Amino acid sequence: MNGRISILGLVALGVTALHGAPALAQAHAGSQDLQIYGGEMFGDRLAETPLSGKHPLLDDDAVFGGRYTYDFTGQWGLQLSAGYSPSRVGHVMGGDSNLGLTTADLDVLWNVTPGFTVAGRTLMPYTEVGVGYAWAHLDHPLYGVIGTTPVTFTDSNGYTANVGLGAKYFMTSNFFVDFDARYRYLSRLINRDGQALNTGETTLGLGYQF
Repeated sequence: MNGRISILGLVALGVTALHGAPALAQAHAGSQDLQIYGGEMFGDRLAETPLSGKHPLLDDDAVFGGRYTYDFTGQWGLQLSAGYSPSRVGHVMGGDSNLGLTTADLDVLWNVTPGFTVAGRTLMPYTEVGVGYAWAHLDHPLYGVIGTTPVTFTDSNGYTANVGLGAKYFMTSNFFVDFDARYRYLSRLINRDGQALNTGETTLGLGYQF
């Protein structure tokens, strides 16, 4: 629900910005932009082995955050981003446990067709690839058994990598809407028997280029 509210708010701001005078925005050496975003994160299994007969799962949930991009040329740039998802762990004894997931990434961006326009406005498709770090925070440990052995899972931090694609649609020479979809790899989020997670994110952002 929070993710949907965030997206609706971004869309409303974007519609308001459409009243500005249209102009052709360009990425160029030294251009920068800031944006906020909201969307959906898609989870995966947390553990290699079942806990009390079930695999703990990182549930799908909202994600939101911010991004800063610096363009070295019209086609190449670096992006620093931070995101947070107020997710949960499902399929565990004693009910779900909240798991807050924070990520920080450094990505290389390639603007595929700078200067491409639709209806007199710039549409800038891009691809991205990068690495970063992820911090997990469980509200309480996860208890269960593996075979006949009682075990306790606590949260753990690890590295992350992502690859994706998106497009920036400029509503004025400075304001744009950013549609982004990326695959995210997480090395582990729990302290033992943790497995790598293959997750995804789809987001809608509102940004300003300067």
